[in-house]
Amino acid sequence: METSARISIRGATRTFAGSGRSVVHAMGPVDLTIGDDEFLCVVGPSGCGKSTLLKIVAGLLAPSRGEVSVGVSGSSRIPIAMVFQDYGIYPWKTVRANVELGLRLSGRAKAERRAVADDWLTRLGLVDFADAYPNTLSGGMRQRVSIARALALDPEVLLMDEPFAALDAQLREVMQDELLQIWQARRRTVVFVTHSLEEALLLGDRVVVMSARPGRIISEVAVPFERPRASSVRNDPLFAKLRGELWTSLHSEVVAQFATGEGKD
Repeated sequence: METSARISIRGATRTFAGSGRSVVHAMGPVDLTIGDDEFLCVVGPSGCGKSTLLKIVAGLLAPSRGEVSVGVSGSSRIPIAMVFQDYGIYPWKTVRANVELGLRLSGRAKAERRAVADDWLTRLGLVDFADAYPNTLSGGMRQRVSIARALALDPEVLLMDEPFAALDAQLREVMQDELLQIWQARRRTVVFVTHSLEEALLLGDRVVVMSARPGRIISEVAVPFERPRASSVRNDPLFAKLRGELWTSLHSEVVAQFATGEGKD
């Protein structure tokens, strides 16, 4: 891709304190450049540091070594928004209030907040639940609230950590198609972590594969399907071929992760 760099990661590692005096080497070193308006998908076995990498890019964790830089425009737009695996929404706020929260904190007027929030609630099939509280919703609906809140901010960089994992198979495909259309209409830099190789190939401009812990980039695939892309690309024979190539890269890493019994990132 001929794009300028939006995110630059150089020699980034992350270690954590283990039991006793042990140190857990969770991730890295990772070297990765992500282009402006690129949709990058990251796949890898559980526990390889995919979520850790996203949190470092978001500024929620510092790398133990190495450098991570995120270019922002300096405009009034929100620089980074993140969708977490565990929803990250507030149980004491209604669905609409959760979606409006970032807009309120950024100083948007009440009428504008309401209009933007209701637009995204409609897009994500939540408008009938705008006044409900999260504890009355299914896990999949709570995740859609989290996605709506992030998209409402229209950030320069959107980080998504397994955003569709809590959805059933049919709704997951619907949400993949919706995100595909949203991104193609409003291109932004997206880093999208997923365990689904099909999801990565449908959505991404590029797919990078991480090794078992400590996670490193071991291969990447440039997705050749043109934009704008339609969901029918799933039926292209090349789609299946690329999925097979990704699985070939990933298989031994999943086996290694399984052998050690490691869990979440």
